[in-house]
Amino acid sequence: MTDTDRSRVREITATVAERVRALRASRGWSLDELAGRSGVSKGMVVQIEGAKTNPSVGTLARIADAFGVTVARLLEPPATERAVHIADARDAPLLWQGPAGGLGRLLRGTNEPDFVELWEWRLAPGERHDSADHAPGTRELLHVLAGEVTVTVGGTDHRVATGQTIDFLADRWHAYRNDGGTPTRLLMVVVMPSGEWDRRHQPTP
Repeated sequence: MTDTDRSRVREITATVAERVRALRASRGWSLDELAGRSGVSKGMVVQIEGAKTNPSVGTLARIADAFGVTVARLLEPPATERAVHIADARDAPLLWQGPAGGLGRLLRGTNEPDFVELWEWRLAPGERHDSADHAPGTRELLHVLAGEVTVTVGGTDHRVATGQTIDFLADRWHAYRNDGGTPTRLLMVVVMPSGEWDRRHQPTP
């Protein structure tokens, strides 16, 4: 990891800490309340708010679901609303790195009026990414730009080839893996319902 990469990680960690503290304070939630709603341990929440850890994409998704916002909201500092926004992929947060060079990059997200995220995923041969359940009603649309990916939803495998798109309910356990011999490149859109999600009182289907 280069010095630029380390600086970027520190910047993202600090931004997440600030946003989580602010969102929790605005709702009047205690650390225990956020931990209960998100299913993330209180110790981890304390580490995140103290900018002492770089949380995984799964942890960020659980906290975002609890607040009823996108992961992008946790990663982006407050900014003036603009009618048009152009961002370079090189500046997008890198939230997952596979052992063989794969990556998961959050290109952009919106919170108003609709909750949508745009992701770029790359999986080297043999790599996989597992994802826990998202808020009820969440859907993922995944388009394969190169290679082939196997998407597991609720224990069933679905092979998706170059040029194909899969659309599925992501409010259950799911995973992506590259069983082939060439790299896989994907674009993914996540569409989420609005509203906070308390995992203690809203069981997953």
